[in-house]
Amino acid sequence: MTVEEKERRPETPAEADGTTGLLTAVGKMLRLLRERKGLTQKEFGRLVGYGPDAVSAMERGVRTVRPEVLEAADDLLDAGGLLRQAIPEVREAVARARTRHPEWYRGYAVLEAEAVSLHDYSTMGILGLLQTEDYSRAVFTQRHPPLNEETIEKRVADRLSRQQVFEAWPPTEFSFVIEQAVLDRPIGGPDVHVGQLRQLLRIGRMRNVQLQVMPTARHEHPSLGGPFTLLIPKGKEQVGYMEIQGYPKLITAREEVRVLASRYGIIRAQALSPHESLDLIERMVGSR
Repeated sequence: MTVEEKERRPETPAEADGTTGLLTAVGKMLRLLRERKGLTQKEFGRLVGYGPDAVSAMERGVRTVRPEVLEAADDLLDAGGLLRQAIPEVREAVARARTRHPEWYRGYAVLEAEAVSLHDYSTMGILGLLQTEDYSRAVFTQRHPPLNEETIEKRVADRLSRQQVFEAWPPTEFSFVIEQAVLDRPIGGPDVHVGQLRQLLRIGRMRNVQLQVMPTARHEHPSLGGPFTLLIPKGKEQVGYMEIQGYPKLITAREEVRVLASRYGIIRAQALSPHESLDLIERMVGSR
């Protein structure tokens, strides 16, 4: 396969099975019906239990419209069954997206979708699950060799769609440790940076999330070998995952997973507490 062919091939589940196109079409219908009804995104969001930012993401196709939202919106917006008719296709598309990731990512993606706990240590950038739309777009825009605009938008949409794991019930247990240097790096510029910091505050305040910062000033460090993720899929044993320069590795050997888990425990012990970490991020937002 040539480099050009590799760049053109689908790399995300949304690209591979057309999920992005479906979500974009449903989002456009939702927006048209909302505007015809004379409702703002904030007003509509209040009626269906979502904030205006989430409604905006749904309407632009970068976030999957939940079936219960389509159900409620069909009545609220006088859609006459149009939105209800889309529910089976949306459910099927989401299911495909969870299982049809590219080969290099597929094994981990399936496990992430069914995880009962997920723990991540980030050293270079904000984890995809925590990224804002603008931060994600900046990451893909800055990638080399460059990606075309269509590919960038598809990958942003696919990345944001994964964040629905935060809405699962019963909730997944999350913990994140982020190097302070990552928070200091203004990817995308000042406005994008502040928006990303506020996103971390929002997620970090969720009851099922523990977010910690590893201070740069620590004299000792238990893991200078790079970032990694630990997760426990429902009914299965804990696994590890790491990806360096596009080379992924899914770790299933018990002893290797045990070593990562032990290392992660030391990382958390040396990092700021969740309360201290959120205070630090709040000060960073206030200083900008």
